[in-house]
Amino acid sequence: MIAKISNYIKSSIEEMKKVTWPTKKETYNYTLLVILISLGVAAFLGALDYVFSTLLQIAINSKL
Repeated sequence: MIAKISNYIKSSIEEMKKVTWPTKKETYNYTLLVILISLGVAAFLGALDYVFSTLLQIAINSKL
């Protein structure tokens, strides 16, 4: 059991050495991209919500 755990940890460390980590600039750019896309999606969904709420309010007030 201990040997399996030890082997797992050694294998994990070896695999982590193979990983290509992003640079600081890449991390900054990707983070900025995620934030901008999130804000864009939030604005789009907010606009849809406003439009559908307005249409529903008009439908209710006109007693269709």
